[in-house]
Amino acid sequence: MPFLSHDHTGVFYHTSSLLDTPGLLHGFSTRLGGVSRGVYDSLNLRSGGDAPDAPELVRENYRRFCAALGADPEKLVLSRQVHEDTVRLVTAADAGKGFSSPADYTADALVSNEPGLNLVVFSADCIILLFWDPESGSVGAVHAGWRGTALDLPAKTVRKMGRLFGAKPEHIRVAIGAGIGPCCFETKDDVPDAMRAAFGSGADAYLSPRGEKWTLDLKALNAWRLREAGVAEEHIDICPLCTACHPELYWSHRKMGGQRGLQCALIGLAGRART
Repeated sequence: MPFLSHDHTGVFYHTSSLLDTPGLLHGFSTRLGGVSRGVYDSLNLRSGGDAPDAPELVRENYRRFCAALGADPEKLVLSRQVHEDTVRLVTAADAGKGFSSPADYTADALVSNEPGLNLVVFSADCIILLFWDPESGSVGAVHAGWRGTALDLPAKTVRKMGRLFGAKPEHIRVAIGAGIGPCCFETKDDVPDAMRAAFGSGADAYLSPRGEKWTLDLKALNAWRLREAGVAEEHIDICPLCTACHPELYWSHRKMGGQRGLQCALIGLAGRART
C-alpha cells in the first residue's frame, strides 16, 4: 500500500492508504508549513532542548498540523520518549498532556480506544509507527529508535493492544513512517550486537558490513518483528523515504545534531473506526 503526500495550505504531510478510512485521523508531518525560524524552520513540533523554540511558535505549528488532519489540538496526548519499552494506555484523563499540560509519565508507545484523543510520537531519524485495529476500534503510536527496536517495542505494542482491547494481530494495520535508512544508518558493533542479542541470527538479514562498521535497515527489521508477532504482511505499509537523505523534508539527528526540530506521527479515532 503506498504512502500519500498532501499539501494543506502549505503544511506538507504524509498518510498511509492502509489507514485511510472514515473516522480515523492520521498523518506523518514533515518540516514544511510552519512558522518557526532558524534551525527550527519551519513546522517544528519540539519545544524543549538546550536552545528551545519559542512556545507560541510551536503551538501554532501544532495548530496548523492538526488543522490539516482535522484533529483537535486540545485533545493531543504526546509521548515522553526515553528509548525504553513502556506502552501507555491513554484515556480521556490524559487529553492535553505534553501539549497544554505536563506529561506525568514516560512512554515511547501510546495506545487507546477512546474517540477524540490524538496520540503523537516524534522522530528525527528514529522509526515512528501508527497502529490501527478496525475490529476492536483501537489505535497506537510508537517511537522505536535502535534501542526501542532491540526491545521489540512495536511487537510489544501489538501484544498490549491484544490484552487491553482484544485486538488480534492479524487484524492490526501498521504504517511505518519516514526514518533513517540503511543508506545512512552506519554504526559500530554495539547496535548489531544488541540486535543479535535480542533476535538471534534472524537479525543478520537486516545488517550489512560497511568497512569496519555496519548498516542496519530499522524499518525492515521492525516489519519482520511485526510479522513474527502475527501482523499480516499486507497490513504493513512502509514509507521508503530516509530522513537523513532528505533534509529539505525532515529533521535528521544524524545530519543536524541536537540543534534541530522534530517531526511527528499522529493517530486518533474521530469515532469508532470500523471497516
